[in-house]
Amino acid sequence: MGSKIYVGGLPYSATEQELSDLFGRHGSVASARIITDKFTGQSRGFGFVEMSSDAEVQAAVAALNGTEMGGRTLTVNEARPQEPRTGGGGFGGGKRDPY
Repeated sequence: MGSKIYVGGLPYSATEQELSDLFGRHGSVASARIITDKFTGQSRGFGFVEMSSDAEVQAAVAALNGTEMGGRTLTVNEARPQEPRTGGGGFGGGKRDPY
């Protein structure tokens, strides 16, 4: 299986089909996913594309990094593995004064 590609700077109106079509010009796209806000469903302006071979990944990165889509400049590079998340953040944890 090929590698995942990170695609940043996507127009908020971009669809997964448009992303797949864009990368499809450079090889076989296994999947294309745009990341959305879990509360609003709005695009967060980035996504991931998975291609069938490493050679296709390299070709797509070289061809598309720095190009424009919908008036925005794309940042395209090989995705890094997701790092484990730490800590909760936010509320709670302390003792309350009962008085």
